[in-house]
Parts: sequence; structure tokens; C-alpha cells
Amino acid sequence: MSDQTTHASDAAPDVRGVYDRLKGEIHKVIVGQDEVVDQMLMAILCRGHALVVGVPGLAKTLLISTIARTLSLEFSRVQFTPDLMPSDITGTEVIQEDKSTGERRLVFVRGPIFANVILADEINRTPPKTQAALLEAMQERHVTVGGVRHDLPSPFFVLATQNPIEQEGTYPLPEAQLDRFMFQIQIGYPGADEELEIVRRSVERELASVNAVLGPAEIAAVQKEVRKVPVADHVVRYALRLVRMTRVNEPTDSGLPRPEKAGAYIGWGAGPRASEFLVLAAKARAAVDGQDHVTLDHVRAVARPVLRHRILLNFNAEADGVTTDAIIDDLVSSVPEDGAGARERAGLDATIGS
Repeated sequence: MSDQTTHASDAAPDVRGVYDRLKGEIHKVIVGQDEVVDQMLMAILCRGHALVVGVPGLAKTLLISTIARTLSLEFSRVQFTPDLMPSDITGTEVIQEDKSTGERRLVFVRGPIFANVILADEINRTPPKTQAALLEAMQERHVTVGGVRHDLPSPFFVLATQNPIEQEGTYPLPEAQLDRFMFQIQIGYPGADEELEIVRRSVERELASVNAVLGPAEIAAVQKEVRKVPVADHVVRYALRLVRMTRVNEPTDSGLPRPEKAGAYIGWGAGPRASEFLVLAAKARAAVDGQDHVTLDHVRAVARPVLRHRILLNFNAEADGVTTDAIIDDLVSSVPEDGAGARERAGLDATIGS
């Protein structure tokens, strides 16, 4: 009996099954937005952060708080405002007196960043100095206050929101900050039937409750399983070609022609972190699709959210109304597969493990 129990507890988690259960709970509260939910969950399964861009009233905050509840994680919301200070996020040291001895000492009081899921609401409404307070936390999973390092809880995710329309009184995110986000997720208006259901739910009944599907230990196990998904060498090379084609100031690999839109409209291309995230996100896409290896289609499926905030457009793009998504679509349709289809049919060749 004990052997069977041990074996069951050591069994690899069913990523597709877990994913479907999470979506089922989320859709008790959230109507539609399947692509947004997919991308946000994939970022979490990859241990990444996500920036959600959309106009007010699209349930961005509700979606993020609902995901936190399904993951049985501590949730903290930080409303970013122009007067927010770094210590308002990370915490600060205060003088505390021991009443019995009269001795005074500095005690660190933790800020709202000490939670598993951080909602950085309207992150572009606070100055760069405060935005920078998130940089160390997002990359290193700890903060340093008064020269002392304080580790953040595990798992740790920053899910930020941004309004793309109202730009007065906002501060554009620095490129280094944007690069820390694995995905930039675009959220749009619901369809007519979805909006009808949203109105019905909001006026006829209370907000539905959701059940926790995973705890911290289970999340870590699923994240580990995602990284184990094998990816063939030719798929990695294809992902690298997509990213490297955005670097218009460098020659292309093997003299390949650069897609027309990329050459005409990109001012600055994506860095190496984009390549890493593109392959990792493709692993997550394969895992949640129930596939046992990564294909070129999985890379294409995640190209937009991984690359759109890492490509800096030039003036010509703004003048012609060209978006980063249009450029990414052009890259995906133009960059050669380099004979990958034949090798893929023959089976996996050299694989890259994690």
C-alpha cells in the first residue's frame, strides 16, 4: 500500500488535465476571452510574468484575482499612482521599541509585493523610479532593502495591467522592464453573445465562487513538467530565426532575405530573452495541447505575445499605421522552415532538455 502511495505521489502531473480544470473554474466567473486565459495560464506554467493591455471595463482585474483563487495562492493588488513610492511596494524599515528593555531597533515591514500573485494595476501610471522597484523582484525573486536581501514567496508572478488609450499622466515602461514580462497579452471587447451573458450574470446573480485546483507544490511540479517537453533542434533554430530577423541593424543568418515589413518598419529588434521565452512558451503550448513534443506550429502560436512588446517600431510604422502584430505575422509567414517538415515527420532528432 505504501509503495503504491509513493508511486502515485511521484507520478508526473497531467498538464493538459490540470489546464482544463483551471480553465473550467476560471470560466465560472469569466465569460469568453479564451485566448487571453490561455496566454495568462501559459505564462504561469512557464514561471513567467505577463502584461495585460486593454481598455477599462474588460475584467482584467477580475480575471487575475480569479486565477489566483484557482491556484490557492496569496493575492495582492497594488494600484499604481503618480505618488506611489518604491517603499510602498517593497516595504520599509521602521524603528520599533522593546517596551521591556527600552531598546530600539530597525524592523523590516513587508510591502504588498510579498505575495504569490501581484496585480500591478495600471503599472504605467507611476514614475520610472517606482516601476524600477519591480525589476529586481521580477528577475531575482527577492528585494533588497537597507542592504538586506528579502526572499519573495514561491511561486511568484507579476501580472500587470495597462490602459492603451488614456496616455495623459502616464510613464512609458522602460525597455528593461518590458523585457521582464514573458507575454504581452492584448485583451479586446467581448462578442455580442458574450457581452449578453456578462450582463445577465452581473444583474441576475452574485459572483460565482471558484475552487482551488492547485497549490504551490503542485504548481512547481507542473512547471517542471512543462520544461521537460522535448523540442527538436530544428524547431529551436526556427524560433531563433524569427527573433533574429527582427534585428534590423545586424545581417541575417546565412544571408536569408529579411521580410519586407521587418526591414521597413522595425527600429530595434528583440533580444536573447525573446528567444528563450519563445521556446519555453512553445513547450507550454505543446503541453496544454496534450502533445509530447514541440512543433513549429507551437512556436507560431506564441510568437505574438512573446515578441510584440520586444519590437520597437520606427516613425514609418506609426505613419503607415503598421502594428507589431502585423510585422510578427509577416515574419511567421515569411521566415523559412529550413526543411523542418521532413525531419519532423521522420521523428525527433537532437533534443534540447531543460
